[in-house]
Amino acid sequence: MRIFGFLNNNDFDFVGHRYIAFFITAVMIFGSIGLLTFKGLNLGIDFTGGIMMEIKTPEIPDITKMRTELNDLSLGDISIQEFGAKDSFLIRVPEQKGGAEAQKNAIEQIKETLNQQFPDKKIDYQRSEYVGPQVGDELKKSGILAFLLTVAGIMGYIWYRFEWQYGVAAILSLAHDTLAVVGLFSLLWMNFDLGTLAAILLVAGYSTNDTVIVFDRIRENRRKFKRMPVREIINLSVNQTLARTINTSFTTLLALIALWVFGGEVIRDFANAMIFGIVIGTFSSVYVASSALLYLPFGHDDKRETEDDKTP
Repeated sequence: MRIFGFLNNNDFDFVGHRYIAFFITAVMIFGSIGLLTFKGLNLGIDFTGGIMMEIKTPEIPDITKMRTELNDLSLGDISIQEFGAKDSFLIRVPEQKGGAEAQKNAIEQIKETLNQQFPDKKIDYQRSEYVGPQVGDELKKSGILAFLLTVAGIMGYIWYRFEWQYGVAAILSLAHDTLAVVGLFSLLWMNFDLGTLAAILLVAGYSTNDTVIVFDRIRENRRKFKRMPVREIINLSVNQTLARTINTSFTTLLALIALWVFGGEVIRDFANAMIFGIVIGTFSSVYVASSALLYLPFGHDDKRETEDDKTP
């Protein structure tokens, strides 16, 4: 028995609530654009270049003293933040002039300074990474290219599989989903790195899959009920696929929540993007993509008379 099997027999008026959904969508899209324009993203060293160190101290340290002593090293604006626990920290250091040797010296200076705070105890240096500015620029360009190619591929698939109207509606939904996730990372100033970008691409694919299921049912019902108004066809189709949509999203969220709880801080941002993206993607498949069809050319073709007319 399916978890949400009771949704198989329902008659929700999704189209009737489309203006509320469109308002929420507009707030997310324009809010995200505004955040990206005026606040930007907290780009990780994957994109900016620099040094990242993850440490675990033997006891909870004096953060203010630690930050002051590290900044006295004249290595630039050093960022220190808790990383999952009060004795675990993520230290980010700007890229140093002088190549790889300068980065190694900076790491050694940081270790010496930190060790002085715990002279009789040992700090666990769990990882130390360095990404050069050229590599960061290349990763940034590759990330943007990957995103654009993904969007182009989805557009091409929808265009080939369905009529062009469905492609336009799917792209509106896709823009809504991706911008909403990016806007969340800007709003909460969460670390945005390659893992987060991968999550956004996964969200785009997941949302498109959900949207294709709904579109396929709409196309099938348009052929089956040839005199039924498009508004009613959309409502009927979304209701028929609702149990499948909710079941799929719910089971996916269960796995992501487990990943968020037990995966640790390293994968936390990836899980955040996926969880929010799945929720937003489900909303856009049910409301945004399907209701957008009403405003495209065939959306106003209320009566399509044929001899083999059927009624539900």
